[in-house]
Amino acid sequence: MAVPAPAPEGPGQFPLPKILTYPSSTPPTLITQGAEGRVYKTTHLDPSRPCILKYRPPKPYRHPILDARLTKERITAEAHVLARCAREGVPVPAVYATDPKAGWMMIEFIEGVPVRQAINEFLGKRPETDEEKVAAEEIDYTPLIGLLEKVGRTVGGLHATGNIHGDLTTSNMMLRPLRDSMAETAEDGSKAKAVEGDVVLIDFGLATQSASEEDRAVDLYVLERAFASTHPRAEKLFQHVLDAYGKSFKKAGATLHKLEDVRRRGRKKSMLG
Repeated sequence: MAVPAPAPEGPGQFPLPKILTYPSSTPPTLITQGAEGRVYKTTHLDPSRPCILKYRPPKPYRHPILDARLTKERITAEAHVLARCAREGVPVPAVYATDPKAGWMMIEFIEGVPVRQAINEFLGKRPETDEEKVAAEEIDYTPLIGLLEKVGRTVGGLHATGNIHGDLTTSNMMLRPLRDSMAETAEDGSKAKAVEGDVVLIDFGLATQSASEEDRAVDLYVLERAFASTHPRAEKLFQHVLDAYGKSFKKAGATLHKLEDVRRRGRKKSMLG
């Protein structure tokens, strides 16, 4: 749950980036905090234009010159990947502004919910009674399959641009509501409604540029393993992601072939510990 950005008090607190200390009609809201930095929701230029500000604060455990160089390189690299994806038509947040020296990047705020949440809402609670298990077997998975095919095409579109995400999970994908459905009431509780929308890739902090089949296959393998862990009841449906990916760009077939090698190495590593 998002919380208002705390005032930096005491040791160990990250100070707000300077851009968020200026008078604003929309105080920043802390969305997430990780080892590398913080993500805030704020506004860009106009209070009616929400945006995300990703901030990498100085790391006291690193040499200041090295830290400044690494921060600048990572902010710049992420912005370049997002800009290239946007030019090629891959659904990603637009870049509004960057200041690599100050360690922040301002990007489009994507309305909607994480794909992870949408899938879990579609699946519902885990069946426990015999009646619930029978009902679960009668679920029409067609809408969910449609969403998974969108995921496959979106990842394929990303790889076709020569970019690797580096952390593909259903938490790093947003399901943006369709324009027509945004005007509808939220009272429609149908399972199909839960998985309607456009898939948008987010969080490119580990992204790299690569045309290597190996790198693309590893990207897919990370997604496959994360999907199995997060959505075990839908694990058998992941093949629809790969099928759609295989049709998304010319070199996808070779990447899927390489994925088999990556899987074998992954299984061997698991067996050996």
